[in-house]
Amino acid sequence: MNASNDSSRWSSSSTIGDKICAAFTPLLVIAEVIFLTVSSCFDFKPWLSSLSKKPLFDHHQLSRLASGSNFSVNEVEALFELFKSLSSSIIDDGLIHKEELRLALFNTPQGENLFLDRVFDLFDEKRNGVIEFEEFVHALSIFHPCASTEDKINFAFRLYDLRQTGYIEREEVKQMLIAILMESEMTLSDDLLEAIIDKTFVDADADGDGKICKEEWKEDITTAFPSFVFHTSVEDAK
Repeated sequence: MNASNDSSRWSSSSTIGDKICAAFTPLLVIAEVIFLTVSSCFDFKPWLSSLSKKPLFDHHQLSRLASGSNFSVNEVEALFELFKSLSSSIIDDGLIHKEELRLALFNTPQGENLFLDRVFDLFDEKRNGVIEFEEFVHALSIFHPCASTEDKINFAFRLYDLRQTGYIEREEVKQMLIAILMESEMTLSDDLLEAIIDKTFVDADADGDGKICKEEWKEDITTAFPSFVFHTSVEDAK
């Protein structure tokens, strides 16, 4: 079957849900790994705390962090145990570096990964090249079962808004699709890749301006993928 026939078949059979779900898969993998790691730390006992050289947060500080997130104080305490482990895996300085996050998620500190870069950027709210504990709690709060659907939609949108313009543009979709194919060790012809992007924008770009705004994204992503991202729970993750 040639690329033209493949393109026609894609156009006639695929929906925006198929493509959004496919494009969203890398985020789900990363989110699930993060959430499974986080949920596993909820069973930590005080005597299992890591031997970090950094001082512990006191109860008042943990309570303050909990009040600004979807986590309870006990959950924030468990998150701190996880944070100490991650932040000392390569450099024991009480901060998570990109190599340490890559090691935690992909079991290697080396290599380039577009999705890791985007997740790290969203966690690194201060844009100083490291993830502090407060940032760690705030970012992971998005995956809590009590987090609002709106927050989860916004997180997903920001992940794909590579240039931070407030829109998802054609080139950004193309970069993500190429990255997905590389991660999956799949290859598609240039014609078929362009056909996929064309169909995505025909379905998602309601006003035809060549870019997907947050409202268009919100309508399509909540219809196409309502399960994991919008109904994550600690019980499901265990």
